[in-house]
Amino acid sequence: MIPFIDLESQQKQIREELDLAISKVLNHGKYIMGPEVGELEERLAAYTGAKHCIAVSSGTDSLLIAMMALGIGPGDDVITVPYTWISTAETISLLGARPVFVDIEEDTWNMSPQLLEEAITENTKCIMPVGIYGQTANLKEINKIALKFGNIPVIEDAAQCFGATHHGIRSCALSTVGSTSFFPSKPLGCYGDGGALFTDDDELAESMRQIRVHGQSLKHHHPILGLNGRLDTIQAAILLIKLKIFDHEVAQRQKVAKNYNTHLKLSGGHSLPYISNENTSVYAQYTLVSEEKQDLSLRLRDKKIPFVSYYQVPLHLQPVFSYLNYKEGDFPTSEHISSNGISLPMSPWLQATHQQKVIEAINS
Repeated sequence: MIPFIDLESQQKQIREELDLAISKVLNHGKYIMGPEVGELEERLAAYTGAKHCIAVSSGTDSLLIAMMALGIGPGDDVITVPYTWISTAETISLLGARPVFVDIEEDTWNMSPQLLEEAITENTKCIMPVGIYGQTANLKEINKIALKFGNIPVIEDAAQCFGATHHGIRSCALSTVGSTSFFPSKPLGCYGDGGALFTDDDELAESMRQIRVHGQSLKHHHPILGLNGRLDTIQAAILLIKLKIFDHEVAQRQKVAKNYNTHLKLSGGHSLPYISNENTSVYAQYTLVSEEKQDLSLRLRDKKIPFVSYYQVPLHLQPVFSYLNYKEGDFPTSEHISSNGISLPMSPWLQATHQQKVIEAINS
């Protein structure tokens, strides 16, 4: 059986180190925000180049905490994209703010800077681009636009692109705040929920640290509202072990993607992933677009090859956001990719024989 995401092979490689790291946590008994959390924050900050890293309970909570620290609330607009997981817009609505969607680029499937500029109004208090499938959005242009309109804060939702680079700078060190997820299937994932925030702004970092622990600055002293956004120590210990092999795994993902790119033979109506010249991708997923998706899906099922069609209903068409009064046809590129995108097996440990079976199934 070909695995869609192969966590088992990864675990076999590092199981001894994982067991030791988890045993260490069990022995010292500091199960939440223990010493491994602080060590992880230092390592991740150094890895990205950001001044501060704040480890949190999930990628969803990281977005919520970032917006709370920026003071986002009722009456505010936050611009994002409709082609992403619901957490991106969900957290905006939970704070009483309004998600404002702009369409994605036809090649990268990330936020269109041109359409972003057209969407900004006096109510825009934040911009939240998403790094879909492993590469960042065009943060250089997005940051320029944000500066032009009064230095609007930019939160990079890097849940899928942690480890990628944009103009040589790592994801999460590209904007006001970088946010990522350590959900198990992410390129750098733990064995539960987890996330992290990154910033160079000292005051913002302190606010996010306080919000993470119920708005607490000192024990029993709560100057601001917060939430329970703390990271479990065992998850931090696991991430410290995984971080050691992360660069190797990213290189292996890129090798698998290159093999797919070289040998997949697609006719008109199909397109392979496009990576911008200024970007590198960590290939959280390897996604192609096929206008013959139904036939391709049947062929893959027949060959027992797993696949996933992500975000089949874009956010502007989700019932929960019907109050925004968007309609079908408002974001044609997002709708096209939602309808025709299909993700193939991808992991650093995907065997060459399995890659070949995927290629043969599609080329047939």
